[in-house]
Amino acid sequence: MAESPSPAPGRFAPTLRRQLLLWLLLPQLVLWLAGGLAAYQLAERYTNAAVDASLLQASRALARQLRPLDNGLLIDFPRAAQDVLEADPDDRLHYMVSTPPGAFILGNHQLPLPPAAVMARPPIGQPYFYDALLPPANDEVGARQPLRVAALFLRQGGRDDPDAVLLVQVARSRTSREELARGILWDTLLPLAGLILLMTTVIWLGIRAGLAPLLRLRREVEGRAPTDLTPIRLDAAPGEVRALVMAVNGLLAAVQHNLAQQKRFISDAAHQMRTPLAGLKSQAEVALALAGDEAQRERLRRVHESADRSAHLVNQLLTLARAEPDTAAARGSPVDLRALAQELTATLVPRALREGIDLGFAPVEEEGSPVGEIAADAPNAAGDGDGDGDGDGDGDGDANADETMDSAATTAPAAASPLVVIGHAWLLREALSNLIDNALRYAGRGAVVTVDVQRDGDEAVLSVTDDGPGIAPEDSSRVFERFVRATDQGNGCGLGLPIVKEIVERQGGRVTLAPVQPRGLCARIHLPLAPAT
Repeated sequence: MAESPSPAPGRFAPTLRRQLLLWLLLPQLVLWLAGGLAAYQLAERYTNAAVDASLLQASRALARQLRPLDNGLLIDFPRAAQDVLEADPDDRLHYMVSTPPGAFILGNHQLPLPPAAVMARPPIGQPYFYDALLPPANDEVGARQPLRVAALFLRQGGRDDPDAVLLVQVARSRTSREELARGILWDTLLPLAGLILLMTTVIWLGIRAGLAPLLRLRREVEGRAPTDLTPIRLDAAPGEVRALVMAVNGLLAAVQHNLAQQKRFISDAAHQMRTPLAGLKSQAEVALALAGDEAQRERLRRVHESADRSAHLVNQLLTLARAEPDTAAARGSPVDLRALAQELTATLVPRALREGIDLGFAPVEEEGSPVGEIAADAPNAAGDGDGDGDGDGDGDGDANADETMDSAATTAPAAASPLVVIGHAWLLREALSNLIDNALRYAGRGAVVTVDVQRDGDEAVLSVTDDGPGIAPEDSSRVFERFVRATDQGNGCGLGLPIVKEIVERQGGRVTLAPVQPRGLCARIHLPLAPAT
């Protein structure tokens, strides 16, 4: 797929699809994380409430086992009940009964007391919950155990001190609470994560379907030739894409209109210049015939040559204008390249005879034989060139088809099998005419020029070879530029080969130049063969 030259985008260059995915999925990810945090805090709050309720129940149950007496405290706490509370080593229930400010009565004396502010003003009969750290038992080395503690302050009500306060503390490890909170968190987040993945897939498919018209538009534009200015067709597209297509079509129409105006101007100018130049040539020829002074005849000859070169340049410009984009945009029709080359060669033979050049059409070789290999009995067994190749064949009918063809011309057998390509016959004729014109202009008197058409795989290869001086290797690419000449000889204008290249590339082919030993040049046109029907 052809691509117009443009700066290559970076690997992570922003695209519409990537931006849409980012703006749609990033908020989902943020919401998922926020939901996870909220779910964890909610789970922690509910597990705290459940643990606090169990601790309060245990502390009240333990408080009921304490009965104040007139001179003391009766503790009805059987050993079996203690074993039940401390049975689970992983989730042991710790308890302590004391009389503030610190008189230990029963339980685990290492259990941390409530904060000092609470101890200063104890809430009698109301539970107080707090988190604490339990140090290792018996001064053992180890990490402190996080606890959740419920503290219940009660009036002891003894005879000796009726205002005495009794503190009942029951604690449980926070490990089980945190495990429960984490379990609730994962049970919440995992289905939510699956839902996020499902939504991501749906969003990606939706974005892909929504951007499909843009992809079709891209393929429509990338698959076009640079000269194809026909309107873009994109059916069933959203309004935004349709508006873009309409804007691009408007731009293409404006460009096509400007190109048409430019072509029309060049064509009109060339036509307008033809008549005065033809009159100037005619007057120069008449004056040259009547002039008696040799110096005057020399000046008239220069005037005639200048007029001839100007007429040639006008013809080339006209041909170049006719080969511009809109003509080449059409697909073309089947053309027998071999018959076209044979006919054109025969037309130009009289001109070649006048200039002392042997122009001929090579015999047809067996299918599959190497291209460019001229048979030993062909007129240009040694030749394979295009003069200087600066490309300025005029193809303007310099040789008249009415003139009598001489027997020195070599033609191909009439029974040759056709080589059909898809293109414009008149454009291909102009291209071949320019190549032959180059050879006739620059090969020199006595040279041999041979036109050949052979098949090479799925291509038809048309070659024009001569045994002239050829061109320097460093000029083989420059001669395809407009107004570039590789020699000062002849009266060319440097447009022939650019015209050939323009025409052939618009027909889907290519042009190559190759030197021939011991001297000469071969100009080849490669065109794809038409599909078999």
